Amino acid sequence: MSIVCGLPLLECVYCLACARWAWKRCLHTAGHDSETWGLATAEEFEPVPRLCRYILGVYEEDLRHPLWEPAGGYGINPDWLIHKNTYENAKGCAPPYILYLDHEHADIVLAIRGLNLAKESDYAVLLDNKLGQRKFDGGYVHNGLLKAAAWVLDAECDVLRELVEKYPNYTLTLTGHSLGSGVAALLTMVVVQNRDKLANIDRKRIRCYAIAPARCMSLNLAVRYADLINSVVLQDDFLPRTATPLEDIFKSLFCLPCLLCLRCMRDTCIPEEKMFRDPRRLYAPGRLYHIVERKPFRMGRFPPVVRTAVPVDGRFEHIVLSCNATSDHAIIWIEREAKRALDLMLEKDKIVEIPAKQKMERQATLAREHNQEHKAALQRAVTLAVPHAYSPSQYGTFSDPEEGDNSSRSSEGSSYDPSKKSMKKESWDEMIDRLFETDETGHLLFKKPNNDNSC
Repeated sequence: MSIVCGLPLLECVYCLACARWAWKRCLHTAGHDSETWGLATAEEFEPVPRLCRYILGVYEEDLRHPLWEPAGGYGINPDWLIHKNTYENAKGCAPPYILYLDHEHADIVLAIRGLNLAKESDYAVLLDNKLGQRKFDGGYVHNGLLKAAAWVLDAECDVLRELVEKYPNYTLTLTGHSLGSGVAALLTMVVVQNRDKLANIDRKRIRCYAIAPARCMSLNLAVRYADLINSVVLQDDFLPRTATPLEDIFKSLFCLPCLLCLRCMRDTCIPEEKMFRDPRRLYAPGRLYHIVERKPFRMGRFPPVVRTAVPVDGRFEHIVLSCNATSDHAIIWIEREAKRALDLMLEKDKIVEIPAKQKMERQATLAREHNQEHKAALQRAVTLAVPHAYSPSQYGTFSDPEEGDNSSRSSEGSSYDPSKKSMKKESWDEMIDRLFETDETGHLLFKKPNNDNSC
């Protein structure tokens, strides 16, 4: 009898807990995700609006006679366009893309378009994945996106190698939106692991900008490749936040709001410690740039602000219950707000009137800060016991890896062996002692080779 009398009390406690949870979720806004991050500078954010326009250019059939040109144009010189790959050329293996030689910015750009809702081949790429299906470079990645990335590299390998050799001072930029962002991010990883196919291109010349990125790689990979991959998210965008497999999202396209709401409730109740311990869970890749330009609860707008960080915990883990969760995913709105944010940054710099020498010093300082932030993120991943996470020195992220390591890894998946990077860095004095000897007069002479140890 006493148990029956206690049921109403338990129901009241349960209802209060649910109400508290719902109130907390409704109060969570996109600004909370990045409120502790630092502000991006104009120098590092400058490529984003330009690359967004390049991606928009992929949608045009003829860039010499564009039909949907945005204000200010695409910024693409048709004479510098190497070629454009269409659905017919790709035969369903990858989304369309363009290869563009940007002489103005000393850049070799491969821009990949986003999902086409009318193309079954795009769905096939998304649906070709299961949780924990594909391992790559010591982590987990999206199987379909990795296969598309490998196809793009095989198709463009010869052209890219020729361009990289012909223009040794140009960077290689891989960019994409939505579905294309996942392909571009994994293509960056594949290129890094197969640099010998691109004339042993320097790792520092490779970079990626994933616009409205899909969650396509495990946390250890997302943090490790943050020195190369940059993800751009507009305020409430749902795709980088939902851990729901992409195949489940597009299978349930007609009830997408219901699916996102249920997933939001589920992920909110799961402790972050449990999320970290799942090595198969996928995340948005690389360094994150978050564009915030709306006040909470649609109570107005303010000048867009771009925040950036390499977070390990709190990496867009919860969906924002917002009417703009899907519209913020559109490339046209991302390009517009990114352009506004960059204009404000440049205007502030113009008011301050920073001399050219100090600008160069600021860029060098920014590079060092990003390097230190990346190292700190890798170390924090180890501290939080993220599966397959290692300290920076073991991965060799901040020094050029040996050429032999690149050829030994394939796009079909590999496991990392820390012993390959365990060699101690030789100091200058040690190298002098090893290569030279001192004669009676005190002069340095090359040591004579030992014939017994010759090859």
